[in-house]
Amino acid sequence: MMLRFAKAALWTLLLSLVAVTAGTLLPRPLFTASPGGEPLTRRAILLSSPIHTDIALPLDTETRQAFAFLRAGGVDIDNPGAAWLVIGWGGRAFYLQTPTWGDLKPMPAFKALTVDRAVLHADLAGPMEADRPGTKEFGVSEAGYRRMLAFMVASFSREQGLAMPISGAGYGDFDQFYEAGGHFNVLVGCNTWTAAALRSGGLRTGWWNPLPQSLALSLSLLN
Repeated sequence: MMLRFAKAALWTLLLSLVAVTAGTLLPRPLFTASPGGEPLTRRAILLSSPIHTDIALPLDTETRQAFAFLRAGGVDIDNPGAAWLVIGWGGRAFYLQTPTWGDLKPMPAFKALTVDRAVLHADLAGPMEADRPGTKEFGVSEAGYRRMLAFMVASFSREQGLAMPISGAGYGDFDQFYEAGGHFNVLVGCNTWTAAALRSGGLRTGWWNPLPQSLALSLSLLN
């Protein structure tokens, strides 16, 4: 009995490693990348923690116009000290209730491993170094940047045309959680949403990037 269990665990581990490796190295889209000849004049930053990724957008006029609706939810995108708008997608229970590992609870962890409703997190950040640990700066074209903004804005759920902030949800004074489209699960989670956002901007990612490490690596290898 124990031998069969050990063999099953080993095969599960091996198959998981093969899936993650293939998902990192197999490009998506397979045959096309960003349109040739378009200068990559716009910059953004991929922010990675051990299990989660966000995209940091420069708080310029275009970004403020695209995310103007955040003002109504209490995100002060006009704050003179804010240089970046940080957007991330994730599972409702885990994302809202686990600002640090010290806050980890059994039920949010269970939800993260099964299926949960999705939320979006909008946060403000001051100046940041693009080469610090956990950051990766990338470039997109003007058209790609507009497509990426449109993808991220469209991920917010709306009621009567208005984005829906989650009352009382946030980690501090400069962020807010919002209802989002879709459902979160361990196979299609926060990092696969981030990868889709990057692809909308004309970048290639791996075919399946469930982990921040695989997404950052595929971004480096495939672009």
